[in-house]
Amino acid sequence: MKVLIVGSGGREHAIAASVAKSPKADKIYCAPGNAGIAEYAECVDIGAMEFDKLASFAKEKEIDLCIVGMDDPLVGGLVDVLEAAGIRTFGPRKNAAILEGSKAFSKDLMKKYNIPTAAYENFTDPDKAIAYLENEAKFPIVLKADGLALGKGVLICQNLEEAKEGVKTIMLDKKFGTAGNEMVVEEFMTGREVSVLSFVDGKTIRTMTSAQDHKRAGDGDTGLNTGGMGTFSPSPFYTKEVEEFCEKYIYQPTVDAMAAEGRPFKGVIFFGLMLTSDGPKVLEYNARFGDPEAQVVLSRMKTDIIDVVEACVDGTLDQIDLEFEDNAAVCVVLASDGYPVKYEKGYPITGLDEFKKHEGYYCFHAGTKFDGDAIVTNGGRVLGVTAKGKDLKEARKNAYAATEWVKFENKYMRHDIGKAIDEA
Repeated sequence: MKVLIVGSGGREHAIAASVAKSPKADKIYCAPGNAGIAEYAECVDIGAMEFDKLASFAKEKEIDLCIVGMDDPLVGGLVDVLEAAGIRTFGPRKNAAILEGSKAFSKDLMKKYNIPTAAYENFTDPDKAIAYLENEAKFPIVLKADGLALGKGVLICQNLEEAKEGVKTIMLDKKFGTAGNEMVVEEFMTGREVSVLSFVDGKTIRTMTSAQDHKRAGDGDTGLNTGGMGTFSPSPFYTKEVEEFCEKYIYQPTVDAMAAEGRPFKGVIFFGLMLTSDGPKVLEYNARFGDPEAQVVLSRMKTDIIDVVEACVDGTLDQIDLEFEDNAAVCVVLASDGYPVKYEKGYPITGLDEFKKHEGYYCFHAGTKFDGDAIVTNGGRVLGVTAKGKDLKEARKNAYAATEWVKFENKYMRHDIGKAIDEA
């Protein structure tokens, strides 16, 4: 098979590494890819939002299967364009990707189908939002830009003053662009966060092993929200009891709700869960693999990814036995100092060859590129250093040891990824 992967981050590198393990994949392309993905795939200089160019390329190369990794092209309708061109594509169509593309849509869906989530109100008028905050809100409260905002469009406001400033940031100053045309005001929930990714074929759902993400830039969950500074899998807080509750009240009901709305979902649904004192609730949905969740989850997956992806496309997921290794994985993101605000790019990276010498260690590239023969930094999140171990403590020790192999100027990381496992 000839496989095309769309995207350029650590998630797509993890997908490419999984696809490369499949005996079914003869040739892999990635558009646009990065310096790490180039080890497995021929990188093509086409952007993820250049739909017509991607369709033309896929036809010209007679691509057998396309896997869309990123949220923007999914929400924008790339799957529809590729399918219209006759390309078998893994990922939700535009009318299903709205599950991530509009937080207002997903909240309304959950309300309609009684899927547990935080109480909320949607607003398109900033004055009405402020009136609601003044008269009815309980603090702290959460403000969310409706559309895609690179994982950063969520503000937790401790008091009315902060909330008014938040409305200004999202709806008036348009800090997150058109994502802020509509805003969700949501009750603040407390509890452990857990991420559960799942494969879906429109009717059947197969959940993957659990993971947990660290969103804040600084140690101790301080600083600004980022796209994710590290992950671990599995989450010790995701018990059998929690899993059974979610299967009954969250996972299958979400798939059924989308089908009932005439928006059958095929691809990956990422369930962001909050384990509250009232039971698990949905924080958010994503319509694709998480980043950096994919790095720890796919590293532990035993089932051939091509088999699973094809079953999702064909509607035969009920015939797949999805298996994961009985171990653990931890990913520590090496970022450029100053991320997510301001940072320098273009620094040479050394030590990457060390990973080839060790079984169970991976270095997934997120923001890298070639400068001649050298690999240099090219983003805020640069690398996802990932390691496996027999349990979370061993995986964490291995991942942090491996971060020492890699050197580049302005290297920054959190030192407490997976620390919560000590409390489990």
